Amino acid sequence: MISKIFNSLREALSDVPDGASIMVGGFGLAGQPKELIDALLDQGAKDLVIINNNAGNGDTGLAALLAAGQVRKIICSFPRQADSHVFDALYRAGKVELELVPQGNLAERIRAGGAGIGGFFTPTGAGTLLAEGKEQRNINGRDYVLEYPIEADYALIKALSADRWGNLVYRKTARNFGPIMATASRVAIAQVEQIVELGALDPECIVTPGLFVQRVVAVGAEK
Repeated sequence: MISKIFNSLREALSDVPDGASIMVGGFGLAGQPKELIDALLDQGAKDLVIINNNAGNGDTGLAALLAAGQVRKIICSFPRQADSHVFDALYRAGKVELELVPQGNLAERIRAGGAGIGGFFTPTGAGTLLAEGKEQRNINGRDYVLEYPIEADYALIKALSADRWGNLVYRKTARNFGPIMATASRVAIAQVEQIVELGALDPECIVTPGLFVQRVVAVGAEK
């Protein structure tokens, strides 16, 4: 019997090694798998490479992971916000490496990783510092920059519901990067509010098929 259900967050993250690359879903706090991040903090893996849209908010979630010194590098689009003081201090002190990627490029690089695409040309970043050292071409009179796919060892994502096969349904825009991160990672771990019986999820509403999900943990509904 196929079952991807894990009994605890700790069990689902037990094999994450030092130096792992980890995609983390969420657009700011929307769709952020906070419980999985907190469990990773407790698990203690360090020297991590984190791929996320942001670089942490306040002092919780990714910010807490950064503050604990477990992150070596972060690949993101928006490292600085009004409450990103943890990342800001670490970066200025030279304690964390940053790879800045425009948001559209970040999404497409992750999607390309999941789709098996070797690279793509995009006009975003052409003529800026972000294009330095990268192959560039002029196509039909417009400058383009070659970008490569991003893949990861793990993806931590948040969904609304799952079944034991790992099929996922999200809650509105909380899905954001979740679906593409699941395809671009070797092990996708989803925290969900509820696990339902097989057949309870409308096939037309399943956004991420269980084929791309290896582990599911129920954490209950948000308060």
